[in-house]
Amino acid sequence: MTITIKDEAGIAAMRTACRLAAQVLDAVAPHVRPGITTLEIDRLCAQEMARQGVRSATIGYQPQGYPPYPGHVCTSVNHVICHGIPSDKKLKKGDIVNVDVTVITPEGWHGDTSRMFEIGDCSIAARRLCALTHEAMWHGIGQVRPGARLGDIGHAIQQFAEGHGLSVVREFCGHGIGRSFHEEPQVLHYGKPGTGEELKPGMIFTIEPMINTGRADIRSLADGWTIVTRDHSLSAQWEHTVAVTPAGCEVLSLSPGMPPVPGFVKELLR
Repeated sequence: MTITIKDEAGIAAMRTACRLAAQVLDAVAPHVRPGITTLEIDRLCAQEMARQGVRSATIGYQPQGYPPYPGHVCTSVNHVICHGIPSDKKLKKGDIVNVDVTVITPEGWHGDTSRMFEIGDCSIAARRLCALTHEAMWHGIGQVRPGARLGDIGHAIQQFAEGHGLSVVREFCGHGIGRSFHEEPQVLHYGKPGTGEELKPGMIFTIEPMINTGRADIRSLADGWTIVTRDHSLSAQWEHTVAVTPAGCEVLSLSPGMPPVPGFVKELLR
């Protein structure tokens, strides 16, 4: 495993990239309401990226074995776990949607973050899922410090989610990020404490748990990208990009439009 350690200049560049990605979500948030289509959300995100002078990392993205991704962002609605393709279907009251934004700055650095949006009045189960998935992500972030292990992050997320009767998707994970969209290490959202790669200052990666109300089993749709819950249960995801610092952890993708940082983790952030 070759992990790229970022120097101070690299961390500063990633701080800028992630801030801009988060600001895309802040800008589009007032428009995410009943009646809007995910294709319109995609257009608004692309418009904001252009205004900022950055570009989408997802449009045209084509890993081996995949067709080119057609959207500027991913929009995953209700039982869609991840990689939902923007469409002309309107969002309705009670829906939940994850909007996942990755931008590339002119200097070539990637900023990555996602958040959940509740459309109108949602069910208690949907609101609970969104809230607990957000908290699960922060339980993982709370483990990030020099000397900790990747398994500590996954264990904290898994223990919290499963302790609330939810399931953790295992086929997709967080990842290192920098001048490349996906770098080492892979950051699993389940695992055993004390296992995996040791965290060191200068490592930058995403933590982005995908949590289901039902079983963890997944199914891929024919478009080659969209991943859904096999049992059609609701799924939610939140994502931050974090940097390991000498003193602990810096969350690079925070923005004014994000929900507050939970009190239990505030003192761990530097």
